[in-house]
Amino acid sequence: MRRGASVVLVLVVGALVLGGMRPGEAEGPGDRAGLPAGGVATVPEPAGYRMDEYRAPTPAALAGATTVDTMGAKALFTAGQAVFVDTLPRAPRPKGLPETTIWRPKVRNDIPGSIWLVDTGYGALAPEMEHYFFEGLSRATLGDKAKPVLFYCLSECWMSWNAAKRAMAAGYTAVHWYPEGTDGWAANGLPLERREPEPRPDE
Repeated sequence: MRRGASVVLVLVVGALVLGGMRPGEAEGPGDRAGLPAGGVATVPEPAGYRMDEYRAPTPAALAGATTVDTMGAKALFTAGQAVFVDTLPRAPRPKGLPETTIWRPKVRNDIPGSIWLVDTGYGALAPEMEHYFFEGLSRATLGDKAKPVLFYCLSECWMSWNAAKRAMAAGYTAVHWYPEGTDGWAANGLPLERREPEPRPDE
């Protein structure tokens, strides 16, 4: 490449990396260690938040929340009374990236009408991200902590489990957890739509 030539660097985020995962593993359940021959893992529910290995078999339920399968999630969706919260992480545009660089984050298709509170399912959140999470929930529920809220991500994704647990700790009383996430939703032929996350605090 010649010196002085203007260069436009195109960066494509081709794979989402969650804690303990290799690139390319995030979009489908695949074959993972810890799954028995039938493909269903039995994982004990931890007392606190999951702090690492966020893409791994999850517990069968979340204490204090209502765990729903795809048909249960569809029923809530059809009723139109619950707020659907997507918690899938996505890498932000790197700070200091030249303005001439084209940044193409990975496309996310999720359940229609959802709010995407990106990066809010980690086991520990920085204060600004906690504020982002709770402010987003308050806005989506119009400040009503009794309003049904459903959290999801992908299948075998602890992000939605952590986020649902965090919402209950903040006083939300009608929390639903949908562990199959968009993988289960799409596998049942239900519609998805392209989503952009709510702007992060530093955006």
